Amino acid sequence: ELANCLSDARKQSDAKLDAVYDDLRRRLNHSDGERLAAAQRLWIRYRRSNCMAERDLYEGGSASYPAYVACLEAMTRARTEELQITYALRLK
Repeated sequence: ELANCLSDARKQSDAKLDAVYDDLRRRLNHSDGERLAAAQRLWIRYRRSNCMAERDLYEGGSASYPAYVACLEAMTRARTEELQITYALRLK
């Protein structure tokens, strides 16, 4: 049950990040959009590696998967807020 709840929260966070990212890409000029895309690709790799490292702290235990999903959700939510703050002035 906990894993399902965390998975649902992660999906919601992913959807919100995707919506914010897509909106930014549409509204930024080409150069700024390309820089954002490159940064986002690196961030996705970082998020995965970071959350896998956290997951591995619980290797062999039942907390492994929930820790991984919770990490993904928290980092995704933080990234969404970061993008909204970083680009707020640029998009006014």
